[in-house]
Amino acid sequence: MFLSRTPVLPTPEQALRGRPEPEFSVPERHTVLGTPLLGPYPEGLEVADFGLGCFWGAERKFWRTEGVWTTLVGYQGGHTPNPVYEEVCSGLTGHAEVVRVVFDPARVSYESLLKVFWEAHDPTQGFRQGNDVGTQYRSAVYTHSPAQAAAAEASRAAYQRVLTAAGHGEITTGVLPAAGRPFYPAEGYHQQYLDKNPAGYCGIGGTGVSCPVGVAPAE
Repeated sequence: MFLSRTPVLPTPEQALRGRPEPEFSVPERHTVLGTPLLGPYPEGLEVADFGLGCFWGAERKFWRTEGVWTTLVGYQGGHTPNPVYEEVCSGLTGHAEVVRVVFDPARVSYESLLKVFWEAHDPTQGFRQGNDVGTQYRSAVYTHSPAQAAAAEASRAAYQRVLTAAGHGEITTGVLPAAGRPFYPAEGYHQQYLDKNPAGYCGIGGTGVSCPVGVAPAE
């Protein structure tokens, strides 16, 4: 499966076993925002999880967004507990590279974060983003409430209409509940990577098509 020319998600039986506890610690604070990465988070804030390719550039998109309180990167959506980066890159965990966004809904709406998400990458590429190929680079939204799920589904439908009009293909983004899909923080050197390495690699690139905001759920 690892040597396959076409990436394939592993089944639970095929996935690496992982470990009961993390192998590494995570830095206490965000290097740009100065806020705690793992919490506790102030009352009234909400959490959103987005997978849009390599999480280095993806995280920077969100920490630059007004109303975002903190961001951290990690692994989500697979089967292997407490994976390490090399395991995720093997394709044998089933996890995607994900950015966790903790935001103040009084200052930025979830719909506005979805707009950042859609426009920051090409959601039609399946298991890849640009030159980055693998199941860990898939497009995904992991929702934390029925309201988030409805907004994500509605925005996906709305963005599909404008992408189709612009000549792009079908969106492959999965919209799935975060419940039952734990978020495992990535190693410390991945957190705010492009702040620590300003000239570092960033594979994030969108379609150039603007995403509508505030659309009603499709009937």
